[in-house]
Amino acid sequence: MNEKIKLVEAAQMRADIPEIHPGDTLKVHVKVVEGDKERLQLFQGILISIRGVGMSKTITVRKISHGVGVERIIPLHSPIIEKIEVVKRGKVRRAKLFYMRNRTGKAAMKIKEKTTNSEMA
Repeated sequence: MNEKIKLVEAAQMRADIPEIHPGDTLKVHVKVVEGDKERLQLFQGILISIRGVGMSKTITVRKISHGVGVERIIPLHSPIIEKIEVVKRGKVRRAKLFYMRNRTGKAAMKIKEKTTNSEMA
């Protein structure tokens, strides 16, 4: 890749993004502009996919809203993202959790929680 492009991308990359993995439950705070007003909208769901590298890295977050599955593809380094919080760490064996799309009811949001060594002691 061109050196100038790398420099521009490095300047725009965000450093405040936590370490995230598929299966994690995230709270994504998104800036929404309506007319001349700006507000924060919270989107909480399970991280089902991570794609791309560098500035083009995106995540797909899925939630169930009133019985309907909603997925949002979010560019990680976008200025519309205020912050990302990890609510719960999930324990999964896949990099892409597209099988979650076929689940209904409680099973649609059920993923085993990852335990850490500090919790076991």
